[in-house]
Amino acid sequence: MGLLIVLVGMQCYHPEKMDRSDYLASYITKTNPPVEVRVVLRGTCYNCHSNTTIYPWYTYVASVIYGLADHMEEGKEDLNLSDWDGYSAKKKVHKLEEVAEMVEKEEMPLGAYTWTHAEARLTKEQKRLIID
Repeated sequence: MGLLIVLVGMQCYHPEKMDRSDYLASYITKTNPPVEVRVVLRGTCYNCHSNTTIYPWYTYVASVIYGLADHMEEGKEDLNLSDWDGYSAKKKVHKLEEVAEMVEKEEMPLGAYTWTHAEARLTKEQKRLIID
């Protein structure tokens, strides 16, 4: 009974969710990626690496949102395209190099993410677009 009370109580509190406003204007304007790259980034990267996160239905289950919120916070700490203006020129270059490296090594997008988001699985052509 105590566990049930805790689980119901957890449903009443959720970590703060990001505002889904489009905070990517600076990144898009300053880097000017081709339209094909923008489409790939939107489908594979923005959810965890920007403030434009889309929250699927299962994020309303308390036990899921706690792990997911932690995971997304970590992703944004590594790279947040919504904070592009806050990076120095040197850091911007380094972040773009890291993106290419992670995609090339198939470390991104994460397998756990593509497991639940099939649309985020990159084709060879999409990987080449991002790396280039």
